[in-house]
Amino acid sequence: MSTATRTVEITDPVGIHARPASAFSQAAASSACTVTIAKKPDNASVDATSVLMIMSLGIKKGDTIEITVKGEDAENTADQLVQTLLQNK
Repeated sequence: MSTATRTVEITDPVGIHARPASAFSQAAASSACTVTIAKKPDNASVDATSVLMIMSLGIKKGDTIEITVKGEDAENTADQLVQTLLQNK
């Protein structure tokens, strides 16, 4: 089992609101991997398949998040999740 981590600075003026959180959680749930997301520097990781858990992080513009993916094809899945997050504003 491989692990991939991506760090992303949020540039959307309203942060991660309902639409990108929903798209991200759906993409995470549809993968065969275990996916977590955390707001840096000090928040604990939460299950990325839960819109409510993602929203509970209160991610705003300028915040840095860390996406961790564990499982088969973790690198590719992590890259796809970053793109999903950046495309859904």
